[in-house]
Amino acid sequence: MHATFRQLRLFLAFAEHLSVTAAARACHVTQPTASMQLRELSDSVGMPLYEQVGKRLYLTAVGEALAVTARAMLDEWIVFEQHVDGIKGMTRGRLRISVVSTAKYFVPRVLGSFCAAFPDIDVALEVMNRDGVLGRLRENLDDLYIMSMPPEDIGLEQHDFLSNPLEVIAPASHPLAGRRGLALAELAPMRFVLREKGSGTRLACDNHFRALGFRPDVRMELGGNEAVKQAVAAGLGLGVISRHALGERPAEEGLAVLSVESFPVQSRWWTLYPKGKKLSPVAAAFLQHLDHASQPRQEGQAR
Repeated sequence: MHATFRQLRLFLAFAEHLSVTAAARACHVTQPTASMQLRELSDSVGMPLYEQVGKRLYLTAVGEALAVTARAMLDEWIVFEQHVDGIKGMTRGRLRISVVSTAKYFVPRVLGSFCAAFPDIDVALEVMNRDGVLGRLRENLDDLYIMSMPPEDIGLEQHDFLSNPLEVIAPASHPLAGRRGLALAELAPMRFVLREKGSGTRLACDNHFRALGFRPDVRMELGGNEAVKQAVAAGLGLGVISRHALGERPAEEGLAVLSVESFPVQSRWWTLYPKGKKLSPVAAAFLQHLDHASQPRQEGQAR
C-alpha cells in the first residue's frame, strides 16, 4: 500500500467537506487533479473510501478509519517539523483552535498578542456553539479547545486560565436597576431570556439555579449573546450572560447589571485537549502565552 502526504492531506480535506470541489479548493489544486488523487488513494487501499447516496457523498467505514489514521500521521509530522524548527531557533507553524461563541469576546485579543510575538505562526480559529466545539474535540480536529463547561464523558487535559462571571442583566429602565443586594426570590415573578440549552452559559446558569432551588420563568431561549442582550434591552425579560459579553458601558446598550445575591456565578474558562495528545511546540507556546496574558484580566475582574 502506497500513499503520499499530498494524497492524505487532500483526503482529510475531502473528509471534512465531503466535497471533491471543496477539497480541491482547500488544497489549491484543480478538481480533476483532486478526483485523480482520491481515486489513486482508493486504489492503493484496495477498497472504496467514499460513496454517493443520492446527491450526497459519505465516507465508508474504511474511509472513516483512514481519516483517523491520516490525521494522526499528519499531526505527528507537524509536531516533528516544529521540533526541527525549534532546534534551528525558528518558531513557525500552524495553530488550530476551536472556541465557544462567548470566547470570541477575548480570544482574538490574546491571539493578536501571540501572533505579534510569533509572526511566522498561522492561526486557524473556529468559533461555534458548544456542541460544535465538542464535535471537533471528539474528532481531534484542532490543537486546543476553549470553553467554560468541559464535558465529563471525555478524558481531557484541562487548563483553568480565566474567570467567567455570569451576571443578571435587565433593561436600563428596569425598576430593580440600581438597587443593591436583591434577593433571588424577588426575581421569581419575572420572565427570563436565556441562552439555548446545551450552551456553557446555560449549563452553568441552570446548575446554579438548581442548587438554590430557583426555577426561572423562561420566556425565550436564544442562540447567541447578542440576541439575548437585544431581547433584554427590548424589555422581553431578564437575562443571564457572561461579563465578557458585556461592553464596558452596558447602559449604552440599554442594559443594567443587577446586584443579585449569589451572583455573579463564578464560572471559569478552560483550555482543553484529549488526554494523551502530544501538543505541538506551537500549541504549548500558546498555552504559556494564554496563561501569562490572562493574569492581568484575572486580577482586574476579581471583586
